[in-house]
Order: sequence, then C-alpha cells, then structure tokens
Amino acid sequence: MHMTSNAVDGGHLRAFIERIEKLEEEKRAISDDIKDVYAEAKGTGFDPKVMRKIVSLRRLDKHKREEEEEILDLYLSALGME
Repeated sequence: MHMTSNAVDGGHLRAFIERIEKLEEEKRAISDDIKDVYAEAKGTGFDPKVMRKIVSLRRLDKHKREEEEEILDLYLSALGME
C-alpha cells in the first residue's frame, strides 16, 4: 500500500479508481456489442447458444479441446446418452 505517515495518497488512489471505472465502462460497452452480434446472428437463423459454445471451444488449444471432448463422451456414455 502506498502510504505516507499513516495517510493514504488520495490522488494516487483516485487515479487508480478512475482508471478502473473507465475500463469497467468500456467492458460494459464491449459486452453490449457482443450481445448485439449474437442477436444479429439469431435474426439470420443461427443459434446463439451453440455459437457461444463454439467461441468457448475455440479459446482452448487443440489438445485441451480434444481432452474435454473425450471426457464429455465418456460421461455421456456412462449416462447411457450416446
């Protein structure tokens, strides 16, 4: 913690808080933009839920994705769902 004689540096703290608030605002705007793209895709006949899954899978490297798919297949098989 940045302190001088048991006092908090208000100016330094305020700068951090304002930076965080600006980033949170940008994050909300980006989140809204992403929702708009999913809504647009849905309007043209695509399934947003499936698209979200694809986006999630594409974040994984190939080995990790294959590992998760194998575990999913194993679990589905154990439940008699395959």
